[in-house]
Amino acid sequence: MIPAFTIQPTRTTFIVNVIHVHPGKQEEAFRLIQDVVHYVAERKPGFLWSNLAKSTDGLTVVNIEAISDPGDVEIFFSDPVFLEKFHKLDTVSSSEFHTYTVGDLVLPKAPV
Repeated sequence: MIPAFTIQPTRTTFIVNVIHVHPGKQEEAFRLIQDVVHYVAERKPGFLWSNLAKSTDGLTVVNIEAISDPGDVEIFFSDPVFLEKFHKLDTVSSSEFHTYTVGDLVLPKAPV
């Protein structure tokens, strides 16, 4: 699947991974999740895009990732190389990982 703009929004599945970093480990956690996401982006057809961000207080890193289907999560986690990369985060953080399906898309109101 190739990312593209559309006139109408399409149903999207998101992975939201909030990574609570150990003190002083935000940069390392960011690099580790960045490695995981780039691995997925280069090898997994269900991957659409990802936003990786660091909180300004230095306490968290977040991965908001769009995928084509909730079943993609199982495919990602069945890959031993993915698992090895993902579990490296445990050395510098704890995390919450959830899968979401969009229920409402709110866009800016067009000027009259």
